[in-house]
Amino acid sequence: MATSATGTPPVSAGAPDPKLIEDLVAANRILAQQGVVDGFGHVSARHDKDPQRFLLARSMAPALVTAADIIEFDLDGNAVNAEGRTVYLEIFIHGAIYKARPDVRSVVHSHSPSVIPFGATGANLRPIYHMSSFLGSGTPIFDIRKKAGMTDMLIRNNQLGADLASALGDHAVVLMRGHGSTAVGDSIPQAVFRAVYTETNARLQAEAGKIGPITFLDPEEAKLATATNNGVITRPWELWKRSVGKID
Repeated sequence: MATSATGTPPVSAGAPDPKLIEDLVAANRILAQQGVVDGFGHVSARHDKDPQRFLLARSMAPALVTAADIIEFDLDGNAVNAEGRTVYLEIFIHGAIYKARPDVRSVVHSHSPSVIPFGATGANLRPIYHMSSFLGSGTPIFDIRKKAGMTDMLIRNNQLGADLASALGDHAVVLMRGHGSTAVGDSIPQAVFRAVYTETNARLQAEAGKIGPITFLDPEEAKLATATNNGVITRPWELWKRSVGKID
C-alpha cells in the first residue's frame, strides 16, 4: 500500500452516504454473480463527500464483501481507515483513474475470461450488439511490458496507474495485455453495466467470428444506442441488485 509523505493516514472526508456503501457492496456481489470477477478483481466508488477520496473493499473475494470491509483512500492509494486490514495490490488503478478522469465515479477491474484473448492478440474488441455500444469509441490495449519491462503484470505503483489511466484516455474500457481489463462509469451501476457487457460482447464476438464476417455497430449507431442505454441502466441494476439478496 502507498504511504503518505508524513507517514500518517490522510484525513477522512467523512461518512459516505449509506446508499453509496450499499451499492458498492452490491456491485462486488453482482460482478461475482455475473462471472466478471471470481476470487480476484475489485470495484471502487468515488467518495460522495470529496472527489479526492474513493472507497474500496479490503483485499478479499468480491462475493464476500460487506459494508464493514469498505475502506476510504486518497487518490495516491493511502488508506484513511485500514486499521490493519490488507488492501488490494492494485489499488493504484483506481486512484490514478479518478485523478485523470473527473467524470468517473466508479471503476471496475477484472480478469473476465472472454476479454483476455483480445488483449493478448491485439484483436479489436468492437460492439457486436446494442448493449455493448459503449465500446464504439474503441478499446485501447495497455501493455505493461512497454512501460516497465518484465513485471508480474500488476499495477503496483502510482506511475503504472497513471500509465494505465493514460491508455484508457476518454474511453469506457481499457484492455490489459495478459491481465484483464478496467471499465469506468459515471456511477456504480454504469461501471458494472459496462463490465458485464464487455465480457458478454467479447464472448459473442469470438463466437460470431467462427461463423463468418461480423457486421459491427457503426459509430453513429453506437452513439445513439449508448444514449438510449444510459437512460435505462437502472433496469438491469435493480434486477442484479435484487438477485444478490439483502446487503449487509
